[in-house]
Amino acid sequence: MNRKVRNQCPALLIFLLFIFVLYTANTLNASDIKALTLIPYPQQVKISGPDFVFAGVLTIVLDKSATVSDRFAAQELIADLKSEWNIIAKFGIRGTNPSIVLTRHKVPGSLKDQGYQLISREGEVTISASQEDGLFYGTQTLLQLISHTGNDFRIPGLTITDWPDINKRAIHYDTKHHQDKAAYVKTFIKDLSRYKINMLVWEWEDKFAYPSHPEIGAPGAFTMQEMQEFTRYARQYHIQIVPLVQGLGHVSFILKWPQYKNLREIASSNWEFCPLKSGSYDLLFDLWKDAIDATPGSEYFHIGSDETYELGECEQCKAKVIELGRSGLYQLFINRSADFLKTKGRKVMAWETPMGWKTSESPAKGIEPVKGLALTESYDYETPGQNYAKDARSLGFEVFAYDPNPGVVPLMVPYDFEKGERGEERPGSLEKSYNFLSPVAKSGIFDGMICTSWDDDDLHNQMWMMHFVNAAAWSWNGSNPSLNKFRTSFFTSYYGNSCTDMDELYRLLNEGAYYFAGTMERNVWHYGEIGKTRLPDLPRGDALEYDPFWNTEYKGKVIQSEDMLTRMNRALQIIDNNKKAGVKHAYDFEIFRTNAELIKHTCLTFKDLSDLEYAIKDAHVNRFVDYNVSMNSLMKAQQIVEQSLKRRETVFNDLVNTYDETRLPRGMSTPDKKYFWQQDRARHFAFRRPDMSFLIWDEQKLDLENYLEKLKAYIAFYKVVGQE
Repeated sequence: MNRKVRNQCPALLIFLLFIFVLYTANTLNASDIKALTLIPYPQQVKISGPDFVFAGVLTIVLDKSATVSDRFAAQELIADLKSEWNIIAKFGIRGTNPSIVLTRHKVPGSLKDQGYQLISREGEVTISASQEDGLFYGTQTLLQLISHTGNDFRIPGLTITDWPDINKRAIHYDTKHHQDKAAYVKTFIKDLSRYKINMLVWEWEDKFAYPSHPEIGAPGAFTMQEMQEFTRYARQYHIQIVPLVQGLGHVSFILKWPQYKNLREIASSNWEFCPLKSGSYDLLFDLWKDAIDATPGSEYFHIGSDETYELGECEQCKAKVIELGRSGLYQLFINRSADFLKTKGRKVMAWETPMGWKTSESPAKGIEPVKGLALTESYDYETPGQNYAKDARSLGFEVFAYDPNPGVVPLMVPYDFEKGERGEERPGSLEKSYNFLSPVAKSGIFDGMICTSWDDDDLHNQMWMMHFVNAAAWSWNGSNPSLNKFRTSFFTSYYGNSCTDMDELYRLLNEGAYYFAGTMERNVWHYGEIGKTRLPDLPRGDALEYDPFWNTEYKGKVIQSEDMLTRMNRALQIIDNNKKAGVKHAYDFEIFRTNAELIKHTCLTFKDLSDLEYAIKDAHVNRFVDYNVSMNSLMKAQQIVEQSLKRRETVFNDLVNTYDETRLPRGMSTPDKKYFWQQDRARHFAFRRPDMSFLIWDEQKLDLENYLEKLKAYIAFYKVVGQE
């Protein structure tokens, strides 16, 4: 070898090694790609070169022919870069600074509807799409790619080519038992858009001030102008608001009013309309026209009509059931409703199972639903291959994949596990959703997906966010991520990199919710009799007699409460740690905190009742031994009750005030209108009381207040006779 060449080899090797290290330090490898916490996860991700590194100043480049929607996407990107990362971005010319180029010109020919391509390389990120929504979705992915190291920001060097598996991705927003404030509604809409949801099916019941029948709207209900503003606002984020004004069942908010009682299927139930009375349609068509006017430009209208418990029970309807079948009577209502709504330019959605009119216990005879109806209900579509969904679609119906509804439980969505009627543990809502949505998204069978959030227990809407986001993730891409990967990605994406122990926190709140539901009489609404919680026996007579039973009868519940108390203290510690760490969506942790405090209070209440009986026992045992010990024990018993009542007031008021930061007070009246409350047929847990006291009503039924007064009266009596 030539000496000159030989002498250059070490220098050449060092240079090549430097280039290799520099290149690999700024590029993704296969494991890095898997580590991306993107939701939804893109369809295709490829390594494409060095990272895009910048110091905190960006130029946003937009096509000269950009539409109003394109410009909005760019302006939102600028605002989000500032609010989330303190990155300064301004419109400018390509090349003046590190640039983000938004274009609808250079688009791969194979890109599907709503698709986009994002290319990140040294000095520039380009997002291209053929449609306005695709360009917006590209910017939402971009925001999730940014990381901050030292003084620099970094976006991995990669190429993303992305599109949805299911084109219509709907969230069911159920506000039947509460009303969120306008500012919260807008924040919620924007949060959904980050995860590429494009339809909000809003079940608002009496939370809209219907101009045609103003009495039906609750005090403080959103006006026509406010609903129209929400609709315009959502459309900017490529979300259409679909009004869901219940049609046949779930109409206690209408039929509770005395003037409409004649329209009921049966007089004793305010739950559903009679489908054979013309007045039912006259009233509903008025309300539906108002709702259409409130959501200008929306494509769909949802008429609900599920849980028709009394359908076919009035004398007229019984005869019609013989003629058409019970399902046929239901379709009679659906068809007449759909015919009206079609004249108003709306496609019609209903809670109807694909081919349900043929597969029900009382199938339709001589009648079928009108073609084009969007079918939005079913848990499993009857067969593993979704044959009924295929059949319905081949007949001209739209079919929405119904994301399995979570179990009904107070305070928290059961993400980790659900419990059956016998207490058996079953898969939680996340696993159910993943097992259903992942394969159906890849099947290509479904026109849309709808993720429900039934308001039966009036959870704060923020408790549903993981449910909404998981539906968004797997309906966009049924292939990625895995269930476990989604959980990790969600916590990082939604709460930020500083969040800790979120898996544990969600599990603890899941456990606490079921504990809470199983105390007092709370579960009676779903599972029948479970036994009435009683108070310890009061002392009586000058001998300080009492009947010992409480600590024997409730021994298991006290042990369970002590265990759950430890768990809630741990949950509160995790919540406090995350708040101090400066997590995103910090308000969620206030909701978590008040929920955990209410569960903790319930644990302490059972411990209080145990200690109360022991205090009375001590007073009894010392009756003829030491008057002062007996009196001190009785005073301790009084103090236990007083402290328990004071704690309940403090915890409950804290919860209500925290919830009401984003919601109008439940059951509120205004100077112009008094809230009219009437229990409905379904006896939803949240609707046992008009206000938030439904959460503590079972404890209130213990009547500790009256117990305290009787105990005080006995103590006054004992002060006189105890020393005689």
